[in-house]
Amino acid sequence: MSTLQPKVSFKEQMHQAREGAILQSACRLLGEKAFDAMTMDDVANAVGIAKASLYKHFCSKEELCSAAMVQILERVHVYLSALPAEQPAHEKLRALVRWSLERLLTNEMPLLPSRNSSLRAVLMANNDYLDRLVKVSDQIGEWITEAQAQGVINPTLPPLVVLYTLYARACDPVVTFLKESGQYSDAEIVDLVLRTCFDGLVAR
Repeated sequence: MSTLQPKVSFKEQMHQAREGAILQSACRLLGEKAFDAMTMDDVANAVGIAKASLYKHFCSKEELCSAAMVQILERVHVYLSALPAEQPAHEKLRALVRWSLERLLTNEMPLLPSRNSSLRAVLMANNDYLDRLVKVSDQIGEWITEAQAQGVINPTLPPLVVLYTLYARACDPVVTFLKESGQYSDAEIVDLVLRTCFDGLVAR
């Protein structure tokens, strides 16, 4: 016998919707400015709310950006889970990098915090972030090992090096440089970076 879920009040629905808009804006601003340059004023202005209202949801920039990074990792996990089970491992890795680059071009992918950023310390203490990071990394690591066993990815490279290389594409400055040059469409930029990532620079 199913139990009825308690009805969410209109006030709570509005609270959740506003929080979703806050996180979405934080993700975009993290992509545009990175953590250290972003302010809570920037977020409040982007959402169109008073800063006091913003602090009702998140008490600090670190807490807000941690929640945004957790949300991004959850999106990555959902995307990975939706890839066809029968798809070859190297194609799944390529699809993931393509997806990341497309998000990066539209400022939906937060830039990774620098080593001396206060956000990094906060993230390393956030169990939700670390749990999702491990889950995503383990899945990608399995595909890397499988692709190496098949000889599609260089088996002499440590899997961790390959993993970090793929992660780095989600904040690759080459994307911004190519975008600002005005010489290539977004689709061309994604294709070029994918080719250099997976095929390298050596003539074949």
